[in-house]
Amino acid sequence: MQTTGGRRMANVLLTGASGFVGGHLLRELLANGHRVRALSRSPSSDALLADAGAEPVRGSLQDQCVLNAACQNVEAVFHCAANTSPWSRDREVQDETNIAGTERLLAAAEANGVGCFVHTSSVSAYSHLVEETLTETLPQRGGESWINYERSKFLGEEAVRQSALPYLVFNPSHVLGPGDRNNWARLVKMVHDGTLPGVPPGSGAFADVREIAKAQVRAWQAGLRNESFLLGGSHASFLEFVQLAAQLSGRPPARRAMPQTLLRIIGQLSEMSAAVTGKMPQITPAAVAMTCHHLKVDSGKAIARLGYCETPLPQLMADTLVWMRAEGMVTA
Repeated sequence: MQTTGGRRMANVLLTGASGFVGGHLLRELLANGHRVRALSRSPSSDALLADAGAEPVRGSLQDQCVLNAACQNVEAVFHCAANTSPWSRDREVQDETNIAGTERLLAAAEANGVGCFVHTSSVSAYSHLVEETLTETLPQRGGESWINYERSKFLGEEAVRQSALPYLVFNPSHVLGPGDRNNWARLVKMVHDGTLPGVPPGSGAFADVREIAKAQVRAWQAGLRNESFLLGGSHASFLEFVQLAAQLSGRPPARRAMPQTLLRIIGQLSEMSAAVTGKMPQITPAAVAMTCHHLKVDSGKAIARLGYCETPLPQLMADTLVWMRAEGMVTA
């Protein structure tokens, strides 16, 4: 790692830089003076990454030769790319990305003597089967799950731990914040547009994407290795989440959550319909199971050792809506 003007600089490789969490990681790495090589899958992504200050490398997690070349002369790999589909039909492509793609990237990093593999996993590696408050010492149950996303994140994380590389693993909970187009912002937009069919009966821990990026870069720069960190946030029921989104959007608030049994029936019918249409259902049985779950996360380790911050949900929601309005996703 070179030092320029008192700041230590390094060459790093980042996957998933065009995504939500990956985009924030890119900005945080660049803000700390590092040179970022970013895996890119299209010309449009090339241009966006170059404009942001990264060096685009065209290729995918399926191409071992590209990964080998991309890992040359880098001190760390930040692996943020993932397939998050809750549809059972996407199982094969999801495994290819989350498991096989991670294994290929690990092999490339190991062959090039990379100093640290920084892996963005998920609380889903623990699985909705776990009812207790999540801590880093609690056994993960993703390998037992019938939900392929949970299983694939568990197995991808296991591959990281079993490699010969020094690593850092991060397990964010429900990620929200500016830059969100396809995650919880979709729920916020449905509340704003009055198109939300019902509120799931579960609860979650809502983490600030900006703090997730800061925590990862801090941990790596501090020289921590072979550690895992849960990155949680404000705990709230999905009803409270939706009511807050309605309040900040000037919309009528929902009064109650949908019964779990009804939501499960809708999920099953939606998947049956999708088998005929070939289009991904808006609600899947996997999504139903995860949103009926009551997720509880203890971020104490990250708070104590990384200065991680849990942004209060009202502030996080407000910041998200400001960004969504600026992007034209919702009206002012």
